[in-house]
Amino acid sequence: MPVRDWDGTSYDRVSATMEALGLEVLGRLALRGDETVLDAGCGSGRVTQALRERLPRGHVIAVDESASMIAAARRRLGPDADLRLADLLELELEQPVDAILSTATFHWIADHERLFARLRAALRPGGRLVAQCGGEGNIDVLRGKAREVLAREPYARHFAGWQPPWNYAGAEPTRARLRAAGFASAECSLTPAPREPAAPGEFLSTIVLGPHVQRLPQDLREPFIDAVLARAGEPVIVDYVRLNIDAVA
Repeated sequence: MPVRDWDGTSYDRVSATMEALGLEVLGRLALRGDETVLDAGCGSGRVTQALRERLPRGHVIAVDESASMIAAARRRLGPDADLRLADLLELELEQPVDAILSTATFHWIADHERLFARLRAALRPGGRLVAQCGGEGNIDVLRGKAREVLAREPYARHFAGWQPPWNYAGAEPTRARLRAAGFASAECSLTPAPREPAAPGEFLSTIVLGPHVQRLPQDLREPFIDAVLARAGEPVIVDYVRLNIDAVA
């Protein structure tokens, strides 16, 4: 089951920041142009579109667990795109792929051991995994501002016993998990990547603080985001820390 509900249309509208980060990751993936590549967590298809352009003689399989994201990707990429609604923890492909690309996805998955095992099984020997997600320390400052708001009523009652759904892992534990999953080599690093989103209210509501917003009744959602924005000040800076992964099967 998805850890949260996504609005693919809203995400596609405000995710230029995520696209820019994702294109940097794509730039790390060397391609001839005839490979089969899995986009693991394709979202609304912005980075998938760029990946397809780099594979004129190849094939892209794009997977996401959100039906809304897959629908948004279909609108962007057209009827011929190979889009699949699937949980990466249950991933099964007909044939192993040459490479896997993933951007801004792995931190939404709690079980990285199982995730990496499934991805290793999906890769041919020598195939590459090139990925980036939120890592240890990701949005600590901004989430701290949100916690200050959530600590008071009328918000606090809606978060009793709540467990955050993200998994911001460190570089060395991630490298160890990749090796344990059967990857022949793995390099991992943490990189600060602060960003100033163009539409901060919708960006926080849709992406960064989406799990918080979805815990609240409709009439408290906009006031909550407004309160967080007021505490964050101007300009609103999302203090991203990205976990970079380069591994070979």
